[in-house]
Amino acid sequence: MAILEVKNLGLSLSDGKRLLDNVSLSLERGQVLGIVGESGSGKSLTALSVLGLLPPQKFVYDRQAEILFEGENLLKSKEIQQVRGDKIALIFQEPMSSLNPLHKIGRQIAETLILHRGFNGKQAKAEALRLLKMTGIKNARRRMEAYPFELSGGQRQRVMIAMAMANNPEILIADEPTTALDVTVQKQIIDLLLDLKKKTGMAIIFISHDLRLVRKIADNICVMKDGKVIETGSAEELFNRPHESYTKKLVNSFFSLKNNKIFDSSVVLKVEKILVEFVLKRSFWGRPKNILKAVDCVSFELKKGKTLGIVGESGSGKTTLGLAVADLIPHSGKVEISGISGSSSKAELRKKVQIVFQDPYNSLNPRMNIGEIVGEGLQVHFSDLPKSEKNKRIINALREVGLDEDVLVKYPHEFSGGQRQRIAIARALVLEPEIVILDEPTSALDVTIQKQVMTLLQEIQKKKNISYIFISHDMAAVRAIADDIAVMRDGKIVEMSSCEKIFTDPQQEYTKELIAASL
Repeated sequence: MAILEVKNLGLSLSDGKRLLDNVSLSLERGQVLGIVGESGSGKSLTALSVLGLLPPQKFVYDRQAEILFEGENLLKSKEIQQVRGDKIALIFQEPMSSLNPLHKIGRQIAETLILHRGFNGKQAKAEALRLLKMTGIKNARRRMEAYPFELSGGQRQRVMIAMAMANNPEILIADEPTTALDVTVQKQIIDLLLDLKKKTGMAIIFISHDLRLVRKIADNICVMKDGKVIETGSAEELFNRPHESYTKKLVNSFFSLKNNKIFDSSVVLKVEKILVEFVLKRSFWGRPKNILKAVDCVSFELKKGKTLGIVGESGSGKTTLGLAVADLIPHSGKVEISGISGSSSKAELRKKVQIVFQDPYNSLNPRMNIGEIVGEGLQVHFSDLPKSEKNKRIINALREVGLDEDVLVKYPHEFSGGQRQRIAIARALVLEPEIVILDEPTSALDVTIQKQVMTLLQEIQKKKNISYIFISHDMAAVRAIADDIAVMRDGKIVEMSSCEKIFTDPQQEYTKELIAASL
């Protein structure tokens, strides 16, 4: 029997722009409904509509729209305040933005209990502690006194789940609850949600653009595109026998195996005993008392035309190592590119290695147009080049990533996430580097766009014989592009071998955990 039914849900902005069109779906008691689709498909708007969280002065619902919870239309209910957070709870995508940075964790969980269940302070504190323990947070009593910034991403998401479970909801809406997390933490959160569903009997709406995650948790799946539901069915049916072309496109968006590449045996990058230390605490006199070795004496080689994948959880030192190789942070040890070391010529070294960051929106200057962004490196490293030659190089770099020269005068906010990442890649390519460091270049993108960017990177590498360092926590993405893989943990490389050997015969237990969580 359905506990929640959405019927003919239509939604427009006050200026008439259509956002949702005739959305209908059904959630049964004790079941998990997965809602999938790319960014802008209407997934989150549907969830926010269920809880009445969209401001009525900006959003207008169609008259025939109904959201029935236990037979009552929430769109017309005066009791929505009692339903929201009590019988229907919501977990947002980014826990750091959802938690109050000024209040301790225990207080934030207790607030829900006091508001909805009438607990006094002592009762609420005891129940908050129980909820934290239930979600698997270690040292729960100590974490009660912590602020959100003192917790990891996985811990913050567990706190959000504890807050959502505080009132024993009948429905839990999880809106992209694992997108910002490592694969091992993703698996922990999925297992936790399924365990809580089993214990409490609650129903779950799980919203995501990642079909691999939805396949693990959902009983039924609803596929959305451009504000419409285009296909629904059981998880097994949608993955094995999808009907709509868009659903087939989503299902087939998993990364393909890498192309066969021809590369010579010359070493383009040699890294010897790289050490990066951060001072966490100093004495009264300014002397270091507590030092974190973010990268601990790491050494490796990279051959021309090859891709080295660097994998590991957040905090393992992956990005810090990449920044050290690019000479963007202080470090000790030796980095040598084609015989040139940083100690002999920093400017020459930086010309040979470029970096593409995880979030293309934050890595592009919003005050500069695309021509200025892509050409910035030329102004620094090739200042003597004639302006016509610089423009030619900029246009060629944009064409290589599939963009036309008419984008030169536009600004980053005028592009989609995938287009912005192509611009970031063009900015790296314009200097014709020998090495490109790719720091989580696809994790912020939809699955279909991820596949496009991965294919583009492979095509560029084959054409230009560039070497890549591909940093990621997504083992499936690394498997698609890497020739060799280095597994990092606590600042050290704990295992390094060919891609094939890492996946078929991993030696370290940590490597096995990463592979199992991702695949």
